[in-house]
Amino acid sequence: MNREILTIGHLARQTGTKVETIRFYEKNGLLPEPSRTDGNYRAYEQEHLDRLSFIRRARDLGFSLDQVRTLLMLADDRSQSCAAVDAVARERRNEVERKISDLIALKGELDRIIDRCECGIVADCRIIESLSTAGS
Repeated sequence: MNREILTIGHLARQTGTKVETIRFYEKNGLLPEPSRTDGNYRAYEQEHLDRLSFIRRARDLGFSLDQVRTLLMLADDRSQSCAAVDAVARERRNEVERKISDLIALKGELDRIIDRCECGIVADCRIIESLSTAGS
């Protein structure tokens, strides 16, 4: 069976991933090391492209490298319960909800200092004053 050999550049273009990032994923065990050509170039296959696409999508959703590693381990053993995958996804969602809450609080604080601005001169600027005053 003749398999199509893909270059690292092809993987990078197809997934929108930098070559250095692909090498990083290999070094950290997320992407299996490819075989080598006679000229000692990396020889990737469709499985590498599929796995890299999975990694890229998970990273785009904000999953940490450890979470991606867990998801890959689970994906590699298709007989496992989906509950473990669900737990990782819920953990990520909880992180997102915490960040949203933090951003809402941050927006409130910015609104507060902006509302204090009288658009006079910088010497009287309430925003500069708020940023300069500890614990305001």
